[in-house]
Amino acid sequence: MKFHAFSSAVLAVLFITVGLGAPRASAETLLERGTYLMESIVACGNCHTPQGPNGPIAGKNLAGGLVFEEPGFVAVASNITPDRETGIGGWTDAQIIASIREGKRPDGSTIGPPMPIEMYRGLSDWDVQAIVAYLRTVKPVRNVVQKSKYEFPLPPAYGPPVGSVASVSPDDPVAYGAYLAGPAGHCMECHTPFAKPGMRDFENKLGAGGAEFHGPWGVSASTNITPTNLGDRSYADIKKLITTGTRPDGSRMAPPMAYPFYANIKEDDLRAIVAYLRTLPAK
Repeated sequence: MKFHAFSSAVLAVLFITVGLGAPRASAETLLERGTYLMESIVACGNCHTPQGPNGPIAGKNLAGGLVFEEPGFVAVASNITPDRETGIGGWTDAQIIASIREGKRPDGSTIGPPMPIEMYRGLSDWDVQAIVAYLRTVKPVRNVVQKSKYEFPLPPAYGPPVGSVASVSPDDPVAYGAYLAGPAGHCMECHTPFAKPGMRDFENKLGAGGAEFHGPWGVSASTNITPTNLGDRSYADIKKLITTGTRPDGSRMAPPMAYPFYANIKEDDLRAIVAYLRTLPAK
C-alpha cells in the first residue's frame, strides 16, 4: 500500500523555515521543553494512556492498551513507559527517536496507523530529544498490550531515513503554527478524512474533518477546521474550542480531542496555530 506524505503545500511553508536552521526561542532545558510538549500540544498520553468511560485509568499513565477501530485496522496503543519488559525501558534514545520519526521498532517491525509517522518525521531534533527526556522520567508500568491488526500491508518505510531536522522559529507565526498543528500536535491527522484505509487525503481534504473515532465515549467525528467552518469564528471562540472542548453555544464536543492537554498550550502557541488554520484552503 502507498502512504501519502503530509500536504506538500504545508510542508513547503514548514520546511522553508526549518531549512533556515532557526534557533530555539528560549534557553529551556530538554526536560522543560519535553514536559511542556507532552503535557500540552503533543499529548501522547491522550492515546497511550488507557481510557475508561470517565477518562484516563488511574495509575496507567502512558501504559498503552487503548484500542482504535478504524477502516482496515484495529490498533492498540503501545506501552511507552520505561518498564523494561512491556514498555520502552530497554530502548536507547536513538531507538525511541526512530520509533517516533520513522515508525520503526528496535526489532525492525513497522508501526502502523493511527500513529502519525508521516507528520512526526518533521519533528525537530530538539523537540524529539525533549520528548525522550520526558519519557525517561515517567513511572514504569507493567502492562502487556495486544498487537495491532491491519488488513493491509504496512510499508517497509515511510520514507528515507530522517536526518537532522532544525527547529522552527516562532518568529513566523504561520510557519510555527503549521509545525505545531502538523509534526508536533498532528491536528491535521485527525481532522483529515481517509482517502482509503490507512491513508489520509492530505492532498485534497486537508483539515476538512469527518474522520470517525470509536472509543469508550461512543463514536465521534472530527470537525472541519478550515476557513469553511472556522472563518467567521473569533480567536476567543477557537481558543475555547481547542482548550475546553466547548462550542460558542455552550455545547460540549466529544473525545478523543485532548482538551485537558490543550488547556496547557501557551497563548503565543495557540495564536500561531489559529494563524496557520486561517491560511488553509477552504474545504
